[in-house]
Amino acid sequence: MSEFSFASLTPDTILDALDSVEVYAESGLLALNSYENRVYQFLAEDKRRYVVKFYRPERWSDAQILEEHRFTQELMDAEVPVVAPLTINGKTLFKHQGYRFTLFPSVGGRQFEMDNLDQLEQLGRLIGRMHQTAKASAFEQRPTLGCDEYLHQAKVHLQQSNLVSTAMSLPFYTVLQQVIDKTVQLYDCSQSIRLHGDCHAGNILWSADNTLTFVDLDDSRQGPAIQDLWMMLSGDRQNQLLQLDTLVLAYEEFADFDHSQLRLIEPLRAMRMVHYMGWIAKRWSDPAFERNFSWFAEDKYWEQQTLALKEQLAALDEPPLKLLP
Repeated sequence: MSEFSFASLTPDTILDALDSVEVYAESGLLALNSYENRVYQFLAEDKRRYVVKFYRPERWSDAQILEEHRFTQELMDAEVPVVAPLTINGKTLFKHQGYRFTLFPSVGGRQFEMDNLDQLEQLGRLIGRMHQTAKASAFEQRPTLGCDEYLHQAKVHLQQSNLVSTAMSLPFYTVLQQVIDKTVQLYDCSQSIRLHGDCHAGNILWSADNTLTFVDLDDSRQGPAIQDLWMMLSGDRQNQLLQLDTLVLAYEEFADFDHSQLRLIEPLRAMRMVHYMGWIAKRWSDPAFERNFSWFAEDKYWEQQTLALKEQLAALDEPPLKLLP
């Protein structure tokens, strides 16, 4: 099956897959916001709402998916609020017509508010609890967040896509290489733990009872602890310092934090920027990407990214954030 092929994942195929594990949909399938995988919410005959995720073929091995599932269950066992895969007949990963899929309970809630210091404080405690559990062992199958995948391979995917026009190629790739070179110099992953990996506001739910819940550990991997914290920072430097202080003080109630990792925030930001562009370029053969990211092939986008990379290059040269005294 092609890496990008979801063409045969029809509604009938999805329903047949659910039937194969004796879960019977009563409602229609509501597609949720996911481009990497295909994710649907539905109401089952037992009157409960579920989410089914069909994994992108060839992205993760079975062993890597199951390692994520075990980590999620480990967090649940430690009473860290996270949405874990459902176990059916002793299994969490199922296969149907070449696709692999997993079922989750559907959990409601609104998106986390990054500018709410009370929520940030609660999140800091929650990430501290997650990391305290994560430090107990290391991933054996999942990768480590590193420069090869996030920078070098991403650049190759961009070049192979031919989406950067001839007019923009020289200025874009010139500053891109400068950002890559500088980030490689600054990035250090000598101290890594198991991470959520993609801990941004969209993957944190704020429920009606004022509690936070982690969702979607699909990008879970080894990496520096700061990776699960820095994406919560927004605004100018002063605002980021206040947010960081709130997060880390709450985090340290449950886990030790290596303050030297603060110097990794801008390298990690640069890696995410480059990886995101490379990810879209790599997935461009998937019709969903060309349909939803049509601006990715326009000169205006590459002009904006050239400017953004120049700004990030300057940020890499700035002194790292330090906690308030």
